[in-house]
Amino acid sequence: MRRLLAALAALLLAAVGTVVLIAYVRGADARALEGVQTVEVLVVDEGIAAGTRGEDLADRVRSELVPAKTAVEGRVTDLGEIRGLVASVELQPGEQLLAARFDDPAELRTPGTVPVPEGMQEISVLLEPQRVVGGRLAAGDTVGVYLSLVFQDGTATTHAVQHQVLVTRVQGATTVAEDGEATTVAGGAPATALMVTVAVAARDAGQIVFGQEHGTLWLSLEPEGADTSGAQVLTQGNVYGQQPVR
Repeated sequence: MRRLLAALAALLLAAVGTVVLIAYVRGADARALEGVQTVEVLVVDEGIAAGTRGEDLADRVRSELVPAKTAVEGRVTDLGEIRGLVASVELQPGEQLLAARFDDPAELRTPGTVPVPEGMQEISVLLEPQRVVGGRLAAGDTVGVYLSLVFQDGTATTHAVQHQVLVTRVQGATTVAEDGEATTVAGGAPATALMVTVAVAARDAGQIVFGQEHGTLWLSLEPEGADTSGAQVLTQGNVYGQQPVR
């Protein structure tokens, strides 16, 4: 019994000691700030990756009271200030949250690209210049996708399988000259091929992959208002004017 009472007394003393210590530490902080003008700042509590949205930071930052002279100019005082923005760099624990480290997502986009419409996905194909309007495509253009296939029995077919497909990026591929130097054709046109990235729905992505793997793809420039009616499946039997296969 005595041992039990002694153990309880020890636990009680430990708890009281902890409370007293916490109170002393808080008091010390308050005493240290006596007579000092203080301001509230938001401090990063855990690492924040670049690209993180401002509205997702509520549980990743904490509020602290610091001497005014240590508060960094341009600090964020309310997360509402960075709503709709994203972190442009990685933020480290302990640093004050600064508005200058957040930007409009559109401004962080890679130059020469356009945003992907909601619900769509990007897919890229590597094509020779003649298959992409001589290399004149640019991000923001819309294209038609033509697929040619040769079947096991030797018959061939060509068909416009997609229209008004958004191009999100065009990259010129390099070629290696005889001296071993990688070069491109003057004016930015590719020497051998272009990497064209488009935004499509999932069902259309599979069609493009199939065409790249098992057939031949061509892209036509389809500006707004282009007439895409009358497309037909061309085969060896109707390509010379016979009745089209619908």
